[in-house]
Amino acid sequence: MSEPLSTETLNIVYSPCPNDTFTFEAWAHGRVPGAPKVDVTFADIDITNGIAERGGDESPEVLKVSYAVLPWILDEYALLPCGGALGRGCGPLVLTKDAETELTGARIAVPSERSTAYLLFRLWAADTVPGGVGEIVVMPFHEIMPAVRDGLVDAGLVIHEARFTYQNYGLHSAADMGEHWERTTGLPIPLGAIVAKRSLGAERLGELARTITTSVRMAWDDPAVSRDYVLAHSQEMDPAVADQHIGLYVNEFTADLGKDGYAAVRGLLTRAATEGLVPELGPDALDFPGLS
Repeated sequence: MSEPLSTETLNIVYSPCPNDTFTFEAWAHGRVPGAPKVDVTFADIDITNGIAERGGDESPEVLKVSYAVLPWILDEYALLPCGGALGRGCGPLVLTKDAETELTGARIAVPSERSTAYLLFRLWAADTVPGGVGEIVVMPFHEIMPAVRDGLVDAGLVIHEARFTYQNYGLHSAADMGEHWERTTGLPIPLGAIVAKRSLGAERLGELARTITTSVRMAWDDPAVSRDYVLAHSQEMDPAVADQHIGLYVNEFTADLGKDGYAAVRGLLTRAATEGLVPELGPDALDFPGLS
């Protein structure tokens, strides 16, 4: 087994969602040859976004964040070219209680205003909702579908496994943000990113990228190995839903962003900056220092 560049243990924070636990299981359990040791903390992405924005010496070396937060953190963190969530047919949905609900001026619940889902929602609304939506209400993700069902809000923006479970609440999909994004850009849908501290240096950043790519490929080669880890952290999610989740969000872009992946990320953030939703990115902001 090859030796890692450093014997120091790195701190990594990612979500308990099946796509993350599936992707990182091999690395988390020390099964990636030559990989640095890692200490894992689980946190929802709105929490990791805040951690990355605060930054500082005590912040983790590696984090899962929303692509939407990149313009605020790229001075300290570099975007890794792997490990994240992009894809097709996997975008956020706007849900309503009734199929006829009017969205112009509607009161809409969202899980965060610093999420990629929110950027996609705002870009969709700018294109398709005459007069714009009304009040935005930020609430925990798990409360959104019950709030729509109970009439506390007119509509709700949901992500991930809610694509497979919203019918259980008697709700309707009023719009698919990813479908709109793919139709108007032809690009995959960027959702979550993996970032690492630039202070690690180019060589170690390259090592991290190779480790993550190997970890996800090991998970693909033998999915059964990661199953207990995935289900232990999936918050009582039905195993079939967990499998759907992994199938949708762990794909070729998880192993390597590639040309289309980078184009999707830059396209999202450029459009969002034009709408005044995020600061503009510099021309080299997404470049990865660890490429050899």
